[in-house]
Amino acid sequence: MRYDYEMPEIIESHRDTLLISTDPSRLDLNAISDMLSRAYWAKNRTREVITRSMQNSLVFGVYDSDRQIGLARVVTDHATFAWLCDVYILEEYRGRGIGKWLMETILARPDLQGMRRFLLATRDAHELYSRYGFTPLHNPSRWMEKFDG
Repeated sequence: MRYDYEMPEIIESHRDTLLISTDPSRLDLNAISDMLSRAYWAKNRTREVITRSMQNSLVFGVYDSDRQIGLARVVTDHATFAWLCDVYILEEYRGRGIGKWLMETILARPDLQGMRRFLLATRDAHELYSRYGFTPLHNPSRWMEKFDG
């Protein structure tokens, strides 16, 4: 079986000096590695693993001028499944609606429409994600995981 795969279109959204972009050339891997090394869900990830995860995902970088201030990564087949992960906004930028803008930008992306399942995991941001239609698992007894925490 042969198929052609097109790289997803780069999108950008501006708000004052802020930018959300899916252009992988803008990613600041030093800033991303620094932030993820302090995040409860990614503390033990090496820079090599972080780099590989960015290369194999649809990544939404958030920037203030040229400074990377946030990120969200979507692992997807662009047809039926998407997993939202590694979402962060630097603490000094929180409370300005940037996380909401980031979610709206992700969910408006044309190639993420019509997903049968769009997943995420969170310890403390249930209120944010519920605004965008995320709910607890419909039937958690069907789900299994192999977790190497």
